Amino acid sequence: MSSSFQSGHALLIGAGADLAFTVDDARGIADILKDPERCAYPAEQVELLTGEGASRQAVLDALDRLAKRSDESSTAVVYFSGHGYRASTPIGDAYFLIPFGVDMGRLKDTAISGSEFAAKLQAIRAKKLMLLLDCCHAGGVGMAKGLELAKSPLPPEALQILEAGRGRVIIASCMDSELSYGGKPYSAFTLALIEALSGRGASKQDGFVRAADLALYAREKVPGRTKGRQHPIMHFEEADNFEIAYYAGGEAKHKGLPFTEEPEIEPEPGAWSGVFDQRGQTVHGPQTNIAGGVDGPVFSGQFSGPVAMGGEAIDMRGSMGAIYKPTGRVEQQFGDRIEIHGDGNVIGSGSAAVLKGGGLEGFMKDLESLRQALQQADLDEDKIQAIDSDLESVQAQARKERPNRAVIMSKLRSAAEILAAAEGSAGAIERLQSLASALLSMAGKLFG
Repeated sequence: MSSSFQSGHALLIGAGADLAFTVDDARGIADILKDPERCAYPAEQVELLTGEGASRQAVLDALDRLAKRSDESSTAVVYFSGHGYRASTPIGDAYFLIPFGVDMGRLKDTAISGSEFAAKLQAIRAKKLMLLLDCCHAGGVGMAKGLELAKSPLPPEALQILEAGRGRVIIASCMDSELSYGGKPYSAFTLALIEALSGRGASKQDGFVRAADLALYAREKVPGRTKGRQHPIMHFEEADNFEIAYYAGGEAKHKGLPFTEEPEIEPEPGAWSGVFDQRGQTVHGPQTNIAGGVDGPVFSGQFSGPVAMGGEAIDMRGSMGAIYKPTGRVEQQFGDRIEIHGDGNVIGSGSAAVLKGGGLEGFMKDLESLRQALQQADLDEDKIQAIDSDLESVQAQARKERPNRAVIMSKLRSAAEILAAAEGSAGAIERLQSLASALLSMAGKLFG
């Protein structure tokens, strides 16, 4: 029987902009913290800021809210994924975290200085505080006039929080001279954090994830996945090895990972940022269709500031997209979008699931289709009942005025995991697996 980790409070920030995967990373940490089958933080005590919602003022206000709702008995987690810079000026160095919508010509007014950030952290009364920073990403947001900028993984001022007591821990994604590697479904650093929060690397099999478990697991796994080019750094030399969260909803037996995809890490930092591959697909929509001799990345979306590629800053404010250094004739088209899940556009094959309709109504119809197909499948009766129970819970949550995203995602993952291990008619099983995977993806967007 799952129980809630009542003392847990968290703020997760994914700055977005030119770093789209930071949004997925922040959302992934938020999801596992709220997951009642895993970390089991109360959902109302976990705040997620991403993209436009992660502006300077929004971040500062959210830190204030975290300070107000937590107390000395709380366990607090603050996670930031975005750019971090050390700026050299004639009067000394300054550190800045880069939120969404920053103006590099007005860093002091639109970025978050290291001293501001440290002061907000100092105001959090929780005696158990973990700061997780992923700030050294490839690319950049342009140049700052009159300033010499260098990427930096950690605001020096943040180290001041270590002086507040033995319950303070800082983990940064990499060393000063390194960059962070992105990946799917999560970056190398965040993937290790989510695995550790699922109980992998737990020093004691008693249901709790502890500070050292998280730090040491990340330190062990990240270098191996990045060819030895990314090494998380940690500051917890004087800290107690306090409990951060449950890893199985208060139980000791692991529940597995909260995702079914096979993780992939990009070959070089920034290799996958802002790039999409449309080979072999017919796609209509705000997503851009590109044809022609393109021998480089293609950026698509709405941009509020510059992006950097190949050492060049490109001002894309207000643009719908850009093609970087094509080598031949290029055609670009915008239109209405159709979501394709599964193998793509497939005719005469039962292995592809195409979800029709949009919004909640479409989701509910597709969910019911999966339940009906399940009843006709050649599967073990116990498995059918277990999966159908999960899907029934998803339907009940989705109908609520305020659906619990963590419960929906947890139940859909459970159903997908059972189907992944199921045996039966190959074509029927593949269709069920594809439908479950597509629903999981749709739910992540619909209830985000």
